[in-house]
Amino acid sequence: MQQKLLLRLGIPTLAAGCLMMAALILTSGSLPGALLRLTEPANLQSFKILFISIILEAFPFILLGVIFSALLQAFVTDETIKKWTPKNPVAGVLFGGLLGIAFPLCECGMIPVVRRLIAKGMPAYIGIVYLLAGPIVNPVVFASTYSAFRLSPGIAYSRMAVAFTVAVIIGLILSKWMKKSPLKHNESLVAHSPGHPGSRTRHIHEENGAGSSRSHVHSVQTAAKGRWRSKLTSVLSHSSDEFFEMGKYLIFGALLTAIIQTAVDRSALALFSDQPILSYMFMMGFAFILSICSTSDAFIAASFSSLFQPGPLISFLVFGAMIDFKNTLMLLTTFKLKIVLLLIALTSVLTMAAAAIAEAFI
Repeated sequence: MQQKLLLRLGIPTLAAGCLMMAALILTSGSLPGALLRLTEPANLQSFKILFISIILEAFPFILLGVIFSALLQAFVTDETIKKWTPKNPVAGVLFGGLLGIAFPLCECGMIPVVRRLIAKGMPAYIGIVYLLAGPIVNPVVFASTYSAFRLSPGIAYSRMAVAFTVAVIIGLILSKWMKKSPLKHNESLVAHSPGHPGSRTRHIHEENGAGSSRSHVHSVQTAAKGRWRSKLTSVLSHSSDEFFEMGKYLIFGALLTAIIQTAVDRSALALFSDQPILSYMFMMGFAFILSICSTSDAFIAASFSSLFQPGPLISFLVFGAMIDFKNTLMLLTTFKLKIVLLLIALTSVLTMAAAAIAEAFI
């Protein structure tokens, strides 16, 4: 019942923000007219620059994420993940919320890492907390936000606090009812399948260990080299597979994002800036569609500080880094649809409420 209520509140909130964005695109003419403007030389050049910049901006983070994910798969055992993960739900949620400080990854590279952690035995709710908080609660993003809002440093601190609070609350909610894996595919079985490189290595090791005592040392050395070769092969294989899996959705998301950014008349943003509730919904929908990396979105938000109050700016900075268009496409390849919708709903409602509260203290 509570899940249905959240879906009824959160999904319409985001949908309303996106619809306002669509209305904004149409303020200066019809949709065909807006699309026709994209063919103008200046706008077409802007579209090319935006599209390429989004790809180049996200590329290193996705590459870092898939490599880190592949290293986890090859070198970190399920037992190690379970050993270091707190058993207490509250401690686990706090652990997930602060994990980004040690492993600061952009949202573009978070999904393959979290998918691997969950598949290896980390409780799903802790992985999801890391997925939500990690792109914001880390030193890199704090530094960029503080730099963008030098005249209003309270926004930088509020962004960290709101993101951590929202992620922790979502984690506590999920810890109560999430009993099954939210992943679409159980990858933990892949790591132990007979065809997996690690399984072949163990088989080789067993065969070598069965040799005579005279060649025991040579057999151990050969097996060790074989294990390292197998692990490196596994890292390259997993990295390439996940990179191409995530990359195609990044390109599609970047394409639509560049089109929308080119078509939107930013001067029309003032239509929503004076509306208390609509300004929050609009900025969240704006962040969802723009799909800007969390390491650079603060500079976009700062450019609107003369139009919008701190609350809507914080909602833009928090919601967009947790849930955006390209991120949602990648989430749908990893998690079940019900989980993705619930995450969007929870994040929408909690971000709006927390940002409004934070504004009162700035």
